[in-house]
Amino acid sequence: MLKQKAILFDVTLCVGCGECYSACKEANHLPETNSDYLKDHLGANTYTVVEQYEDLYTRKLCMHCVDPTCVSVCPVGAFTKTDIGAVIYDEDKCLGCRYCMQACPHHIPRYEWNKVNPRVRKCIMCYDRIRNGEQTACAEACPAEATIFGYRDDLIGIAKQRLSESPEAYYQHIYGLEEAGGTNVIVLSPVPFDKLGFATNLPKEPLPTYTAKALEKIPGVVVGGGAFLAAMYWLTKRKNKIAEEERQSNITKQ
Repeated sequence: MLKQKAILFDVTLCVGCGECYSACKEANHLPETNSDYLKDHLGANTYTVVEQYEDLYTRKLCMHCVDPTCVSVCPVGAFTKTDIGAVIYDEDKCLGCRYCMQACPHHIPRYEWNKVNPRVRKCIMCYDRIRNGEQTACAEACPAEATIFGYRDDLIGIAKQRLSESPEAYYQHIYGLEEAGGTNVIVLSPVPFDKLGFATNLPKEPLPTYTAKALEKIPGVVVGGGAFLAAMYWLTKRKNKIAEEERQSNITKQ
C-alpha cells in the first residue's frame, strides 16, 4: 500500500481569508453559493467552509477517515478508500440510499435534493490532482500555510513537534490522530475542539468495528438486515446527539 497523503490544518495560523474556499470552488467547478464565504455552509455545491468562532477561524470538510464508515455502510460500493488516502465517490454506483450521510461521524456528506438524478457530494481531497503528484487546491492556495499537504506520517510528526515546541499556543491534542480510528485530515487548535464545532465524543476504534461486533452476535438468518440496522441505530443516535451539541454551540456563538 502507498503511503497515504493527508491535510494538516492549523487553526492558530488561519487568518480567515477564504482562499481555500475559493480554490476548492474553482478546482471542483462549483457555483457560487453565498457572497459571504463566512456565512456559507457545507452543501452539494460547497465542499469546504471557513467558520468563525470569536477571533478564531477553522475549516470543515470531509475528514477522509482511515477506516471510513461511509465505505462500510454503502451497499453498492459507491465509496472507496484509496491507497493514497482520499475517500472518493462513484455516482454511477450510487442508489441514493443516503446511509453514508447517517453513518458519517463528522456529519459531512450532502445530497442534491433538487436534482432529478441526485448525487452525494463531498470533498474528495482533489483526488486527480494528488494522484498526479500535485497538492490539494486548498493547500496550494493558503497564503498563511494554515493548510498544508503531505504524507500523513510526516504531518503527524509536524503536528507533534508544534505541540512540543509551543505548548502555550496549542490545546494539547491532535484531532484526527485517533478519532473514529483516525483521519487523513488532522487539525491543531489553541482551544478544545468542541469549542470549534468538532465532534469530540467519538470512540478511538473505527466505527465499522461496531458493525462487525454486531454481526458476531446476531444469528445468520438475520445477519444481513439486523446487524446493519443495529449499527445504523447506534450511529444515528450518536449523530443526533452531535447535531444537537453543534446547534447549541452555534446558538452560544451567535
